[in-house]
Amino acid sequence: MLFALGARLPDRNREWVRHELTDADWRGRLIVRHLIVTLPFTAALALLPGAVWMRIAVPALFLVCSVGIVALYADDIRVSRLRRHGLEAPDDPDLGRPSH
Repeated sequence: MLFALGARLPDRNREWVRHELTDADWRGRLIVRHLIVTLPFTAALALLPGAVWMRIAVPALFLVCSVGIVALYADDIRVSRLRRHGLEAPDDPDLGRPSH
């Protein structure tokens, strides 16, 4: 759970972090991890008083925006987490530029 919130894990978990952020489906796991963290906030927004359409629209807008931002900045989030754990960020030719 701490890793999902952006915390640095102990050095003994370095290889797990490397695998987690460089394996083939790292983007999907990053987004799912973000969804797990944001679901309680989404539920709290849905429980606020108001019209039914608003109680659906506000949490939906929150989820779409937050997941969209994480998806757009996934490469930068990955590089930041790798460097936080003392790991080298891979050059990704699909990006058309080297990682930061």
